[in-house]
Amino acid sequence: MSIMEYNGGSVVAMKGKNCVAIATDTRLGSQALTVACNFDKVFPVTEKTYIGLAGLGSDVATLKSKFRYRMKIYEMKEERTMEPETFAHLVSSTLYERRFGPYFVEPVIAGISSSGDPFIAGADLIGCLNFAKDVVVAGTASDKLYGMAEGLWEPDMDEDQLFECISQSLLGALERDALSGWGAIVRVITPTKVIERTLKARMD
Repeated sequence: MSIMEYNGGSVVAMKGKNCVAIATDTRLGSQALTVACNFDKVFPVTEKTYIGLAGLGSDVATLKSKFRYRMKIYEMKEERTMEPETFAHLVSSTLYERRFGPYFVEPVIAGISSSGDPFIAGADLIGCLNFAKDVVVAGTASDKLYGMAEGLWEPDMDEDQLFECISQSLLGALERDALSGWGAIVRVITPTKVIERTLKARMD
């Protein structure tokens, strides 16, 4: 088994009209053994920027604190909030620093810029960025997520349509992946608020 699949888990982000959504399952496993079913892999960076980390659980925890530290340093020096695209480049450079002994995570970034534009991006484990116009996926169910999302995603969805689309895509993919699942958390980010909902999924 690949070290990227050892703890399981999947993350997906989607663009809508003036909104973005990011969702993850809540399973933490040790190969086929489920250890916990409340392991959230998506973390707030600013009020309007979130990062999802799919991969090895210990590296997820390490990078969560590292990104929070670097974000705080930036805000103290610059006296402003970091834009989502700037944060994506911070993620890329942080991962590339360790390219010869990388962190085993695939980040997914979603946010709303100060001008109100939706932004999503993904990266591989050495920081190569992928700026997408529709969907970014990561984790053990990524191939299933691509299939579901391609069938359901449409341009210019409002926040309710986007929530429904990302929820159905994630739940449909989790049904087909043994290493992800046990519930999901969906966050829809708009210029004025963040809507967070917990989904029930199969628990077997």
